[in-house]
Amino acid sequence: MTAPSFVAAATILAAACVAPRTGTRPEAASRIRVNQLGYLPEGGKVAVVCSLEPRAFRKFVVVDERGRRVLGPLPAEPAEPFAACTSVHRLDFSALRREGRYRIVLEGVTSPWVRVDRVAYTGTADTLLRYLRQQRSGFNPAFQDSVHTRDGILVDHPTRAGEFIPVSGGWHDAADYLQYGTTSAHATFMMLMAYRDHPLAFVDVVGADGLPGANGVPDILDEARHGLEWLLKMYPEDDLLLNQIGDDRDHRYWDLPSQDSSDYGWGHGGPRPVYPCTGKPQGLFGHRNRSTGLASTAGKYAAAFALGAQLFAERDPTFARVLREKAHAAYALGRANPGVCQTAPAMAPYFYEEDNWADDMELAAAELYALAGEERYLEEALEYAGMEPVTPWMGEDTARHYQWYPWHNNGHYETWRRAAREDARAEMARYYRRGLEAVAARTRNGFRVGVPFIWCSNNLIASFATQALFYRTMTGDTTYLGVETAAVDWLFGVNPWGVSMVIGLPQWGTTPRDPHSVVAKELGVHWLVGGLVDGPVYASIFRNLRGIRLFEPDEYARFNTGLVVYHDDLGDYATNEPIMDGTANLTYLLAALSADASSPASR
Repeated sequence: MTAPSFVAAATILAAACVAPRTGTRPEAASRIRVNQLGYLPEGGKVAVVCSLEPRAFRKFVVVDERGRRVLGPLPAEPAEPFAACTSVHRLDFSALRREGRYRIVLEGVTSPWVRVDRVAYTGTADTLLRYLRQQRSGFNPAFQDSVHTRDGILVDHPTRAGEFIPVSGGWHDAADYLQYGTTSAHATFMMLMAYRDHPLAFVDVVGADGLPGANGVPDILDEARHGLEWLLKMYPEDDLLLNQIGDDRDHRYWDLPSQDSSDYGWGHGGPRPVYPCTGKPQGLFGHRNRSTGLASTAGKYAAAFALGAQLFAERDPTFARVLREKAHAAYALGRANPGVCQTAPAMAPYFYEEDNWADDMELAAAELYALAGEERYLEEALEYAGMEPVTPWMGEDTARHYQWYPWHNNGHYETWRRAAREDARAEMARYYRRGLEAVAARTRNGFRVGVPFIWCSNNLIASFATQALFYRTMTGDTTYLGVETAAVDWLFGVNPWGVSMVIGLPQWGTTPRDPHSVVAKELGVHWLVGGLVDGPVYASIFRNLRGIRLFEPDEYARFNTGLVVYHDDLGDYATNEPIMDGTANLTYLLAALSADASSPASR
């Protein structure tokens, strides 16, 4: 089977040439890490030097493609060490505003190519959609085949267990084929929000089925609609909210999605279990979650339905009307059943341990106010906002898996957009600032990162940058612009390993080549272009996970001797597995960078 060809030409820019992976010898003890996508001419520009032994650099210069000095000498600023980087220096070359390709030269150490270009981010958000299309259940355009068409059989329901519920569709959550309503609803909302706020960042080159051919609808809306249609199936009745498809019994089989042979008791490749939200602890085997209500999931569904109803009102009034009705029903269900609906474990103790729900109900209330204009929704949004002013992981050293999800609260931004009272708007901005301050206080290291390195740390990085962007939009305050930019740079190569955390982006860069994915293993990593991988974790987390091991010698072993590790290895599902919700989460940030690229305040 050939590789998929549906990615937009705009998503992989031809403006930059393929560059060497590094300008230093492989054995060099000091490496200059740069944002491999590039830097906007008017934006901040910082490279970071990671040294594996004590070094005291003083000056650096920037040279062009012909080796001519264009900037410097400038001071190499020493900074606090991080992970395996015993010595760290920051190289600020923000004064360089002329577009072009350059290298940084630092006392015998030379950087990879540095790209300064006003279109550095153009098309990148669309590139992420390539991965999301490959994750589709139902008709999958990458395989040009339908997968998981027999879903599913209702389980763990007090009266209806064993009933068939038609729920084929949606996206596989990661490299396995489990599907979760909570992550899918968040992913859908982020894509809808990205289009609403930055419509010019997206193109139309595929149809609703994901196959090549424009259909008059931006591809981001096609993908979001795919999510909405599945969420409608997962909420078939006003009092029946479905939570997930499949469980970790899926992990017994290492198949391509089009050949999935998982067996849940109804035969290989047969139907999969569909779990409802019950408001009580769930788990069919020895492990159980700690569910207490429905509001966390109901709120996410209601928010996605309500924003979808707004954006499809003119394009498809009938579809929008259905979304409107379901938004009201889901919100009412959440109001009646406060608490969290966690995902269900099976043979292993791992599940999404979401502990918060007020943020989801705030977001839903804000969107329903935008949709219906009823003042009670705005008042309820403000009430929920006060229940969780700061997303709890911010400022913490660690957290359980998906404990506080999503990692940033879109509700504060949406409430701010709709509130007329200045005191309410100012309060939403203060809430964001408190969270940003808590993370920024932990960014004294040379890479200026302050998130806890738990499983899916790249999600936290992207969410922190998104919240900082929202805060700047709301207030015009650039206090956190430096750490916002550092978070973006981290994702695209300014990290100890020098790896862009998005597969194949940029195509000339150092990106994951051996992700935890049977698709990549069997068909090639190019099938997963656009997928954001989980990201680095504390070494202690990696050592204590079940069934995790490296299949190949660790090419980053020298950079994995500290507190935090990352492995580009098929066997590492903790740091190197591409994730659907994280990828969708990133669409907003990249759309904003792309759409605002010509603005001096864009970064």
